[in-house]
Amino acid sequence: MLGQLQTWAQALGFSQIGISGVDLSSAEPGLLAWLEHGFHGEMDYMERHGLKRARPTELVAGTLSVITARMDYLPSQTPGDWQALEFAGLNKIDQGTVSVYARGRDYHKVMRQRLQKLAVRLSQHIGPLGHRAFTDSAPVLEAELAVRSGMGWRGKHTLVLNREAGSMFFLGEIFIDMALEPTAPVQAHCGSCTACIDVCPTQAIVAPYQLDARRCISYLTIEYAGSIALELRPLMGNRIYGCDDCQLACPWNKYAQRSSLKDFDSREGLTGASLTRLLDWSEEEFLRYTEGSPIRRIGHAQWLRNVAIALGNAMRSASLEKPQWRSALLRRLDHPSAIVREHVAWALAQDPSST
Repeated sequence: MLGQLQTWAQALGFSQIGISGVDLSSAEPGLLAWLEHGFHGEMDYMERHGLKRARPTELVAGTLSVITARMDYLPSQTPGDWQALEFAGLNKIDQGTVSVYARGRDYHKVMRQRLQKLAVRLSQHIGPLGHRAFTDSAPVLEAELAVRSGMGWRGKHTLVLNREAGSMFFLGEIFIDMALEPTAPVQAHCGSCTACIDVCPTQAIVAPYQLDARRCISYLTIEYAGSIALELRPLMGNRIYGCDDCQLACPWNKYAQRSSLKDFDSREGLTGASLTRLLDWSEEEFLRYTEGSPIRRIGHAQWLRNVAIALGNAMRSASLEKPQWRSALLRRLDHPSAIVREHVAWALAQDPSST
């Protein structure tokens, strides 16, 4: 059955398929401790769902097995030295950096549609099958299920690592009411390496396998809509949506695979774009350029907040001429959103010549 599933899955663009059981009770203490530390920040739904994440049968009654899937997402034209190039992009302070996964089509839509097709194909083969597909869309312990089914091991940055594919892939699941033989987990291969911990700009990886989302740039730029702490803003650099640093530093990502799907190719306007241009996007332009993109979910005001922080960080460079940056910020100083106005004012104050 697994071999047949793999064949169908590969035809749909998936890289690997595994099978997990539904008893995740051993993961419950870690989940509870993470929540008790407040590491989930303002992602209240994490606490609201509680242990349902570790109990698949409470989420979908009758679930007997979970089919796990991963899908590589590096754009098809990614060069061999992509990690070095991405790090170099962080030094281009006048340009915005968007996390690699978000430069193409929204993975939620791509994965969920294909997982559903895989489930339908399976039901056509074996008969009526109760199933439900997920990809980062419900209280599911995706990484735990992936690790248990042999997709890889948990890296010290908390992401799943695979010896043949690094960590540049999406995860998805199909809960089914049929018992299948679980696939075996794999051995961890991080050893004594701490590259991901050492490189984190905000020290969000507070210990191996422990992430404080409240300090994570991905959380701050995507999940958090409020006023970003003053001490964290300078550490965000030109990262305006997400952060890949822990993955860029990981030695295993030299094996990261290019996607077989064009959906994840970088779209025009998001890579190498100037911060002034991005700050000048009207809401209509924001919606047009982010149509079908995961970026759209944060909304225009939060986008402007993120870009304003990046421009503020650029403004601190005394060696560059900055009149165009100042002009762009001034055009947003009377924005209807108090959050946008606050971060724009902060950005303007970062110019050493203004003091």
